Order: sequence, then C-alpha cells, then structure tokens
Amino acid sequence: MTRLPLIVAAALALGACAGGADDTQAAKPAEAQATPAQKTVLDAQLKAIQKAKDVQKVVDDQAKATEKAVDDSGG
Repeated sequence: MTRLPLIVAAALALGACAGGADDTQAAKPAEAQATPAQKTVLDAQLKAIQKAKDVQKVVDDQAKATEKAVDDSGG
C-alpha cells in the first residue's frame, strides 16, 4: 500500500514538468522559435571533409587537363 502514493506522486511530478513546456512554446510566433544553427562538436570535422572534397575536385580537374594536354600532343 505504500507504493501507491509513491507512484501517484511520481506521475504528478512528471505530468507537471511536461505540461508547462507546451504552453510557453505555443504562445511564441513561428519566426521567434527558429534559432540559428548552433556550433557542434562535428563542425571542425565537417569543414575538413568539405575542404578535402574541394581539393580533390581541383586535383581531378588538373589531372583531366594534363591528360588532355598529353593526348593533344600525340603522346
């Protein structure tokens, strides 16, 4: 019988926490809810990957240009 009041108290505590968040967010306009992207732990890695892709594209373009020059010269 002592578990029933504990269960009820836990349910009420969880219900009280969840109810307030929905009311405050619904009152704000949609534009105010949109927040700018926040920095994450992965930002540095994502930048490094993008830089590597950009460098690879430059290398590929140079390789194509060199291959074309060799083909044009009759080699």
